[in-house]
Amino acid sequence: MKPTRFSFEVQPKLPDNLSKLEEWADNLLYTWDRSVRGLFFRLDRELWEASGHNPKVFLRRVSQQKLDEAAEDRIFLEDYNRVISFYETYYTESIQSEVSGLLDPEKDLVAYFCAEFGFHESVPLYSGGLGILAGDHCKAASDLVLPFVAVGLLYRRGYFKQTIDGQGKQIAHYARTNFQDLPVTPAVDAKGNDLVVRVEIAGRIVVLKVWRATAGHITLYLLDSDLEENSDDDRRITYELYGGNSETRVRQEIVLGIGGVRALRALGYAPTVWHINEGHAAFLVLERVREHIGKGLEFESALELVAAGTVFTTHTPVAAGHDIFEPALFARYFAEFADSMGVPLEVITKLGTTPNNHGAFNMTALALRGSRFHNGVSRIHGGVASQMEAYVWPQIPHDENPIGHVTNGVHVPTFLAREWANTFDMRFDRTWRNELPNEAYWGDRVDDIPDQNYWSVRQTLKSMLLEGVRERAKQQHRRNGVSDVHVQRLIRHLVPEEPDVLTFGFARRFATYKRATLLFSDPERLNRLVNDPDRPVLLLFAGKAHPKDDPGQSLISTIYNYSRRPEFEGKIVLLEDFNLALARKLVAGVDVWINTPEHPLEASGTSGQKAGINGVINLSILDGWWGEGYNGENGWAITPHDLQCDPEFRDKEEAQALLDIIEHHVIPLYYDRNGHGYPEQWVQLSKASMKSIIPHFNAKRMVTDYVRDYYHPAALQHSVFARDDAAPARELAQWKARISEAWGDVALRCVDDPPQKVNSGDTLPIHVIADLKRLAADDVRVECQVGIRSNEGKFIASAVYAMEPFETDEQGSTEFRLDLKPELPGLQEFQIRMYPHHPNLSHPFETGYMIWL
Repeated sequence: MKPTRFSFEVQPKLPDNLSKLEEWADNLLYTWDRSVRGLFFRLDRELWEASGHNPKVFLRRVSQQKLDEAAEDRIFLEDYNRVISFYETYYTESIQSEVSGLLDPEKDLVAYFCAEFGFHESVPLYSGGLGILAGDHCKAASDLVLPFVAVGLLYRRGYFKQTIDGQGKQIAHYARTNFQDLPVTPAVDAKGNDLVVRVEIAGRIVVLKVWRATAGHITLYLLDSDLEENSDDDRRITYELYGGNSETRVRQEIVLGIGGVRALRALGYAPTVWHINEGHAAFLVLERVREHIGKGLEFESALELVAAGTVFTTHTPVAAGHDIFEPALFARYFAEFADSMGVPLEVITKLGTTPNNHGAFNMTALALRGSRFHNGVSRIHGGVASQMEAYVWPQIPHDENPIGHVTNGVHVPTFLAREWANTFDMRFDRTWRNELPNEAYWGDRVDDIPDQNYWSVRQTLKSMLLEGVRERAKQQHRRNGVSDVHVQRLIRHLVPEEPDVLTFGFARRFATYKRATLLFSDPERLNRLVNDPDRPVLLLFAGKAHPKDDPGQSLISTIYNYSRRPEFEGKIVLLEDFNLALARKLVAGVDVWINTPEHPLEASGTSGQKAGINGVINLSILDGWWGEGYNGENGWAITPHDLQCDPEFRDKEEAQALLDIIEHHVIPLYYDRNGHGYPEQWVQLSKASMKSIIPHFNAKRMVTDYVRDYYHPAALQHSVFARDDAAPARELAQWKARISEAWGDVALRCVDDPPQKVNSGDTLPIHVIADLKRLAADDVRVECQVGIRSNEGKFIASAVYAMEPFETDEQGSTEFRLDLKPELPGLQEFQIRMYPHHPNLSHPFETGYMIWL
């Protein structure tokens, strides 16, 4: 008979002069302030690692003796008091100058909704890039002191921990999160009671507890359905991030979107801007429309009012990343909701329809139709998204439709290695943190660092990485039953004392489009490259595949099998359980960061940005952010092949280009040493990476772009539409209905053939007739585009001129005229188009209507 084991903790009492540690452990600011994390690390390094870098767990388990000793340690107390000073300064700051004229903290508020938030490994509410991006967005919003709240879900299990067994198979492990271990507290209502809100899900009431987390200047609210008042099925709604089936997903998204709005209302918030960060939260549009209908607006007017203050960011061009619910499933969950709005279900369903989904409900479509400000997350992705979602604006050229882009950036204080931060503090003073978007500043300052010192920091970071990887790999192999002799053979190249080995990193989610195995397209050549005794190469891989993604898990097995082949043992290392802690080490410590996505499926990808700010050099397909980041002098780029190419041919050609660059450029440059023992040209390339990526791809720049180009216009538009009991929203809704009804009958025709030549300095008269029928001349805009034809036969506009209405006849036909004075010499072309126009449109083409002569 086995004995029963009972666990308990011996918890210390914080000395009075260290009492702030408890307060800091309850503030997510610790996730991006290394100085406070450093205090916990210094108290007990082993416990800090064992507690998963979680300050709350750490403080419950650290020994009383160590706390008492620290309370008497002058050096520790000096550092402790410096953190107090930092916090006091941070919390006295007001909205930063970059955004101060764009949002008014007294009346504006941004509400940011996302299904996951990746602040830190100790807060398991994220799975990958979307969550980490959301965490960085919140951190930068706090640094800018924006009026900002975030809304998400509080998962009991979060995402899984990963092990890889002795056959290369991914094993997913789920652990129940104890909310006492997280920096969250119950939100309270006006009476001081724990706040709960209720949502209707398929005919039943589900109760949601609202939790509150402080993250510097901003607040994050998280919804939890795991309450005794709910059925077992409903308690499981917020159980697991991205778990379950479509039923689970629609329930989670009802909780996030509808429950999130109700939570903010119950807390007394009145956001002026609502940011839907990916389509999971798009049901917030329906809830806000329902609110306005309850105040007397009809559906179409309520939708205009809601959309005017809503921003939507789409994050993936991969079809599987867009939630689509079958018609019967959607009807089961929203028939009663439609009744509560007083509209037929078909009215709501229409908001989520797309041409190819046969009546299914697409959350991306809802988010686009329920917002007036939309963006992708890189320049390339903005263009791809404008094509993918062109069905919302069917007559508009995709490159002119309302989808723009804000290229993602990373939170520099989070991902810049401590060693670089210390170097910058010593050489530039601490004000470098205020200069993140300043390109000239970084161009000068990085070059001021002596090359030898710069190289020394890079090698130190690699040494630290190799030490950590060695320990991880050792534990991983021993758990899988590998003998000690074999373990030593597998880790023999991971020598922290010998960091002068060219080290490549590839770490991200294992999905097929990311092509993690492209390096292995020519194993014999790779073998020759990595096993050159004079120029050794090390390849580090890490990443998780979704537990239901069998092809993604197959990639892990493939890499594992290569890593165990005799010629690659110890040269290819596959690390398990990729998380933020491991990511910070990898992006700082490797020499080259590889990214080989299938163009154009990489929306942005920020791991290369995290690497670049640390002086790591990128080697990537020109997709996502690297399409903007690569300048010809800061890394290496692989030009993607045409999309019309056979996929196998494309993969083969791009794999060959990858190996060519590694063999003929990367390896020779790294091992080309000067008289001082370091690779001078490599250091210059590394510096170019750092000084080009820090100012352009940091989260402060990203959030500033959102404020300037999206939040500010949305707040203004919402304030306009809300005036006079939403009279502008009503007017626009009625106008759009009139346009929609009449547009099928409008037409454009020439008055006469325009002359085919004109003398320089003269004007070219252009007259057209617009048959407007039931519309007026001021309901439309007629434009003349002037340009040239490219070698490929494409029209390239160089100028656009508005044509003026001249007279209207009894049949509703209006003549529009333009006396065109060409600005360019030589052969040119022009084309005429007409589209609806109203002064209150958020985007000139948001109706989706346009006809051409």
